[in-house]
Amino acid sequence: MEKHCTDSRVKGVSTGVNVYCFYPHSLFRDYVSSKMINKLIQVHDRIFACIAGSLADAQAVTKAAKFHLSFHSVQMETPPLVIAAASVLKDLCYKNKEELQAGFLTAGWDKKKGPQVYVVSLGGMLISQPVTIGGSGSTYIYGYVDAKYKPNMNREECLQFATNALALAMGRDNVSGGVAHLVVITEKGVEHVVVPGDKLPKFHDE
Repeated sequence: MEKHCTDSRVKGVSTGVNVYCFYPHSLFRDYVSSKMINKLIQVHDRIFACIAGSLADAQAVTKAAKFHLSFHSVQMETPPLVIAAASVLKDLCYKNKEELQAGFLTAGWDKKKGPQVYVVSLGGMLISQPVTIGGSGSTYIYGYVDAKYKPNMNREECLQFATNALALAMGRDNVSGGVAHLVVITEKGVEHVVVPGDKLPKFHDE
């Protein structure tokens, strides 16, 4: 199974053995402070959270989640499951739903279920989906995702699908842009990739 999460927006896809994550901009409440910051947060060895919403809120939540998961792995003497990481984020968001403006896609790989993607929405709802998107640019690419997503894509197809979706969202959302940060998560480990803005796909309106 392969999964992705992209954000300019945020996105998650499920098909085979790997997890892919993307994010290109930084938002402090209503102010876009940077379109270059990496908002893929590693909460454990093979688990990442893609952030959507307020950077300050999301950083506070992921910092607390890292502590919980580190303590959990010591207690259990084994790496945490992806669902455990998503559940920690969900609990933190739900308990502080009146104060926080942050959502997450939690993606990773574990020995029990392999690759997985979970959505933790604003307010603390937690669901697992084969493909999901979110964040400010997601409304522009629902049609593309519905039309182009298919199960059991190979690595190259998944990367192209996610990169195209990211580029399309960045081209239409005025608070998204910059570079694309990618993470590939497999049983063997984690690979970080950065795609500069001038290397992203171009479409008819650009």
